[in-house]
Order: sequence, then structure tokens, then C-alpha cells
Amino acid sequence: MTSLSFDDIDRARKILELEEEATLREIKVAYRNLSKKWHPDKCKKKDQNICHEKMKEINSAYEVVLRFVDGYCYSFTKQKTPDDDQREFWMSRFGKDPTWGLGWES
Repeated sequence: MTSLSFDDIDRARKILELEEEATLREIKVAYRNLSKKWHPDKCKKKDQNICHEKMKEINSAYEVVLRFVDGYCYSFTKQKTPDDDQREFWMSRFGKDPTWGLGWES
């Protein structure tokens, strides 16, 4: 298996029309919507070749993005997951920020 470069991943992201950050659900929805739009069965007879090539491009991009996110390591430790007290979680990360936290008050 070849390694993925940033350019490969970024190109795939743009083909799938994804923002710079996306959830797995957003990736799947984007793929599904583009597949519905460009599937050769949905195209007019004269556009079959264009749709076929576009679907190959979309499928390839989807495979690249899935390979990239498949290697992501999720942490399920208590330190990395938010507790029930969301205010404490928020303040521990942004409490000193003047826009999102208490700013100069803390």
C-alpha cells in the first residue's frame, strides 16, 4: 500500500466537495450525494462517458479519504473524553481566551 501525501488527500477532499474539516458522516453523505448526481444510470445517453469518468474520480477520491481516516487513532481515555460537566470541559480549554472564555476576568 502506498502512503498518502497531503496533495493526494487535499485533491480527494476537493473532489468530494468537503470542507477542510469533516466528520465521517459528512464524508459518507458527500460521497452518496455525488454518486447520485453522477451515476451513469442517471445521466443522459450522450453524457455516459463523462458520468463514467466522473464516477471513477469520485470513487477514487472516496477511497483515498477513507484510507486517510482509517488510520486515525481515537482516544477513549477519561482525560480525552468530555465529562458530564461541559462548562468545565470548555473552560479548561478556552477559559483564558478573551472571545470564548472569561478573558481578562480569570
